[in-house]
Amino acid sequence: MARTTYQELLDAGVHFGHLTRKWDPKMAKYIFMERNGIHIIDLNKTLTKLEEAASAIKQIVKSGRKVLFVATKKQAKEIHLTTS
Repeated sequence: MARTTYQELLDAGVHFGHLTRKWDPKMAKYIFMERNGIHIIDLNKTLTKLEEAASAIKQIVKSGRKVLFVATKKQAKEIHLTTS
């Protein structure tokens, strides 16, 4: 499985969080900084958690179980994953 890079995360806009007035205090440890009223997400932590999630999914699939991905954002509407 290909590793995700910082550049891919930046290109996808992953670093942009919610407006500062609409945030959950539990997410404070994942916020890198605030700029122009928007929280900027810490990409170092994002990559770490993404690798942890990929490892967990890999183990689930290896054991023969199935994984269902559900997207609620319209940007993900056209994404279709297949297994190889």
